[in-house]
Amino acid sequence: MTETELPTNWGRWGDDDQLGTLHLIDAAARKRAAAEVRDAHHVSLARRVHPVPLTTGLGPVGSPAVMPAGVLQIVNFNGVKPLAMTDTLVVNTHNAAVTHVDAVAHMPVDGHIYPGVPVHAAVTPTGVTHGSADPFGAGVVTRGVLLDLAPGGGRLPADRRVAGADLDAALERADTVLSSGDAVAVRGGWDTNRPLSQPVPGLDLSAVQWLNEHGVSVYLGDIGDARPAQFPMPMHQVALARLGLPLVDAAELDELAEVCGRLGRSSFMLVLAPPRITGTTGLIVNPIAIF
Repeated sequence: MTETELPTNWGRWGDDDQLGTLHLIDAAARKRAAAEVRDAHHVSLARRVHPVPLTTGLGPVGSPAVMPAGVLQIVNFNGVKPLAMTDTLVVNTHNAAVTHVDAVAHMPVDGHIYPGVPVHAAVTPTGVTHGSADPFGAGVVTRGVLLDLAPGGGRLPADRRVAGADLDAALERADTVLSSGDAVAVRGGWDTNRPLSQPVPGLDLSAVQWLNEHGVSVYLGDIGDARPAQFPMPMHQVALARLGLPLVDAAELDELAEVCGRLGRSSFMLVLAPPRITGTTGLIVNPIAIF
C-alpha cells in the first residue's frame, strides 16, 4: 500500500467534521448494543493506575522513571485538623500507563489534522479548537466485539505485525458478525508500558484497511502501533489521522477475554464516558463492557 493508496475519510462528512467514524454509530448500532445486555455482568477495560508522588515522578533524577509518570499526585493538607482532604492529579494523557482515548487532533499529517485542517488553526497554546476530545464527553455507546489474537491467555511475539488476515481469523474464532458502527477490542496479550526502545507487536496497514472496510467506529487495544515504529504509523497516522477512527490506547483486555470465554460470547455493549473536559488532544477513559 503506497502513500497515495492510504484509506482516508477526509471530506467524507464535510471539511469541518470532528466526529470521524463516530458518525457510524447510529440508532441501529445502539440498539445492537442494548440487545447484548443479557447476563447482568460488566467489565472495566481500563488499566489500574497507581499515582506517583509529584516529587519523584517527573523524570530520571532520583527516580527509575524514563519518562514522566502516567499520573502524578499531590495530596493537599489544609491545617492541622483539615475539614476535608483533597489532592491534585497531573495526568500525562498519552502515556502507556494510562488508558486513554485519542482525539483526532492528537496526530497531524503533513501539518494538518483530520479532516485537513491546518494545525495552527486547530491547536493553540490555550487549547484545541478543532478535533478535540469534546465529542467523547457526550458518551459513546455501541456494540463491541473482542478480537483475541492470542487466545487462551497467550501473548503475541514482540516482532509480530498483525495483518487483516489475522483479524479475519480472530473474528471467525469469535463466532459472530461485525456490523458497521461496531467497536473492536483487539487483544494481543501485551502491556506496552515499557521503554520505547523495547519492541512490541502492532497492526500493519492491511489491518487498518480491514478496520475501514468493516466500518469499525472505535478501536480499543492492548496493542496499537508496533515498536520500533514503521512509517506511516498505521494506527496513529492512518486510522486516527486519516480515517478519524478514535483509538483507545493502553486498554486492559485480559479480564474481558476471560469473561467472554466463561460466557461463551465475544460481543457486548461498550460504554465510553470520559470526563467532560474541553479542548484536549485526548482524555483518560474507563471503557466498560456490559454483558
